[in-house]
Parts: sequence; structure tokens; C-alpha cells
Amino acid sequence: MKIIMLGPPGSGKGTQGDLIQKKYGLPKISTGDLLRDAVQQGTPLGKKAEEDMNRGLLVSDKIVTAMIQDRIADPDCREGYILDGFPRNLAQAQTLEKMEDNQAPFVIDIHLEEEEIINRLSARRVCSRCQTIYNLSISKPKIEERCDVCGGPLIQREDDQPEVIQERLRVYHQETEKLIQYYQEKGLYNRVDGLGDIKAVFHRICTLLESEFRRVNKEEAAR
Repeated sequence: MKIIMLGPPGSGKGTQGDLIQKKYGLPKISTGDLLRDAVQQGTPLGKKAEEDMNRGLLVSDKIVTAMIQDRIADPDCREGYILDGFPRNLAQAQTLEKMEDNQAPFVIDIHLEEEEIINRLSARRVCSRCQTIYNLSISKPKIEERCDVCGGPLIQREDDQPEVIQERLRVYHQETEKLIQYYQEKGLYNRVDGLGDIKAVFHRICTLLESEFRRVNKEEAAR
């Protein structure tokens, strides 16, 4: 199965993608991870991406799409994969469709109201050493402002400031409105309530996935 994870910043799609990977054995592909690895390794695409980032620009669709295309061609993606952070817009979705075979993706959109997103991200703290993430509302560290893992000081990222979050949400909605409509029209869109703890949201996602697995298996058995 090929799964696309959608959701605004703070919706937990990365965490849910990790849980899906662990339960179903599908590789999770994060565009952020791909970019960081490519830049660190100095690959041709990584060097082009670094040029954009050093100039303060968003990495181009062309570069990101090329990285995704290379990754999904790897042997471990033959039975499916989970995409986290791609596609982000309609153009990327249409390009992805051209890369694919006959199997349509299963799109999961984790929905949260804007007020809840701002509350979540405003309470997020990150260890400055090991990058472990905490939330002062639902997953506090044992020692205030200190990481449980390495003892490093916790910081708030600049992009987790309330005013910055609102701008991130504006850009997200602007980019994904047409994308969601695109998948809705194709009958591939599945919206999941993101309110509640991680286990509750994961249970909702698994209910959808199990239903889809049964449908696919039934179709294959009928052939």
C-alpha cells in the first residue's frame, strides 16, 4: 500500500507515520530527512538543495520530486511506502501520479482546528543537543527545561512562536486546499480527527487502513 500523510504543522503526521511504519513494515519517507541526508552526503541533488537553502529559498519542486523518485525506486518500496511531507501541492501530486504504477495512494489527512494547532506548537520544546521533542502540555520532561534523554537544555524553535505558526498555517492551507480537493475528486481522501492522544489517533488511522487492506485483498482474490 502507498500511503500519503497530510496534515498541518503540529498535527502529528510524522509521529503517526512512524507508528504505521512500525506496525505494517512499510518504509516511511520524509522529505525533510531526504533533504538533510542529501546535503550531508553531498549528493548532486543535495548540493542543489543546499544552494537554494543558503539563498533563503524553498527547495524547488524539481529537486524534491527527483529525491522522492530516487527513493521510491529502492527495493524496500516495492510493496509500498509512507510519504510524509510530499506532495505539498497540486503540481507535486500530479508529478507523483506519473511516477506511480496502477496502484492509487491511500491519502490520510489528520485534521485539527487552528486553535488546537497553535496551542500544541506553542507548548513544544526541543532538546538543543539530541533533538528529542517534548510538549509542556502533554509530555513534560521530568526536570523542568531539561531533556530526559541527555540532560540538554530545552529550547523553543523560532517557528513555534504563535505569530510564526499562524503564517505557517496560512501557507499550508494555501498550498494544500487544491491538493485536498484533487484527492477528494479521485476518491482517495480520508480525513482523520487528530484530537486526542497519540494512541487514540493511531487507532482511528488503523481502522481506516485495515478496511482498505480488506478491500484490496478482496479485489485481488477476485481477479
